[in-house]
Amino acid sequence: MKAPLGAFVEALAFALAAHDVPLTGTPKQAVFRIHRDTRFSHDKRPYKTNAGAVLTRDGDKRSPGLLYLQLDGECGFVAAGFYQPEPPTLAALRAGIAERGDDWRATVAALEAAGRPLSEEGAAKRLPRPFEAAVVGELERWLRLKSFTVSRRLSPAEMGAPDLVGTVTAFADAALPLLRFGWRAIDTYRGRKAA
Repeated sequence: MKAPLGAFVEALAFALAAHDVPLTGTPKQAVFRIHRDTRFSHDKRPYKTNAGAVLTRDGDKRSPGLLYLQLDGECGFVAAGFYQPEPPTLAALRAGIAERGDDWRATVAALEAAGRPLSEEGAAKRLPRPFEAAVVGELERWLRLKSFTVSRRLSPAEMGAPDLVGTVTAFADAALPLLRFGWRAIDTYRGRKAA
């Protein structure tokens, strides 16, 4: 399974570059290992039942802002965005939303127009402290998020289709406003103290 997924990653990286989507990866960097970490798990099966890969701006799995693909025998999905970012990155994303509210609203509107609404799963119940007094209105809903992602299920027919690369590329292109907003926020606000 690793070799076919590696070939898919190469084809996808080429297609993304052709569509000016700044995400890349190589089979060695992007494909996740098939061995499960069973040290603290009750399930001691040694292998995963799915295959996953991630592409980022620089190809490093740890870079913020990614395209994630997971496939298994019955279903799959593709997701993009900033999933459970490290605290300094999360603070930068929230600062970007608070200080560039109009840009954030335009980003959310572009995602919704493309049929890829932002997931609100796992949102905090209250605003983070730095924003409690400073922010009001509809931005509160977004500042409570701990991840900023969009996703799309892949049916078995889509996973086996010859144009799976095209399907994933179109998804990444639709998610690009979120990635660009996040990268700009991280580059601008990371390391700054919140207001």
